Amino acid sequence: MQRHIAIVEDEAAIRHNYEDALRRFGYRVTGFADKPSALAAFTRRLPDLVIIDVGLGDEYEGGFELCRELRSMSRSLPIIFLTARDSDLDVISGLRLGADDYLTKDISLQHLVARVVALFRRVEALSGTSDEEKSLERGPLKFSVERMEVSWKDQPVPLTVTEFWIIHSLIRHPGHVRSRAQLMDDANVLVDDQTITSHVKRIRRKFLKADADFDRLDTVYGAGYRCKP
Repeated sequence: MQRHIAIVEDEAAIRHNYEDALRRFGYRVTGFADKPSALAAFTRRLPDLVIIDVGLGDEYEGGFELCRELRSMSRSLPIIFLTARDSDLDVISGLRLGADDYLTKDISLQHLVARVVALFRRVEALSGTSDEEKSLERGPLKFSVERMEVSWKDQPVPLTVTEFWIIHSLIRHPGHVRSRAQLMDDANVLVDDQTITSHVKRIRRKFLKADADFDRLDTVYGAGYRCKP
């Protein structure tokens, strides 16, 4: 089945370059120049992955707003920000809104395709998990790979694809410290340490929203993270 990728980018030349590169790798690609046209199409049918610029036309943060709306439609849709804006605040804002990756436009097209492939591998891995790992329980924490659902004390915790695999890595090894490199391997993603830190912080906030007393996710300074047994 041919994967469908949507690109939301207001600069036509840049958008067409990305479209051509992804089509050469066998993807079906649809480009959008602005948020309204993209949203109208996504309301009818969601693609398999979305690549978004932060600034869209006159909307300085139109991409952030689009990401927020997409997350309300699907918690598992892979979303990548691809933008010229590289400040730490923008990166953190994009990840906090639920993006799986945040890339700057100085990366090569080959690098972009590699990140797209990695995200699709994570989605495909859902069907390849061993039977004993498809449903995990750690006290009040319940984890279903098949349904891509996580709950804490019977309260659902909505996670993105990247967050899902990070927490899966941690609860498979309760009490063991998982380094950022190990979490990257388990989530099948190559990002910097700061990005992993941002993902873990967002995971912790989501559990705290379900339970203000949640304290199972520890930061082990200089080493990584662990899920307390």
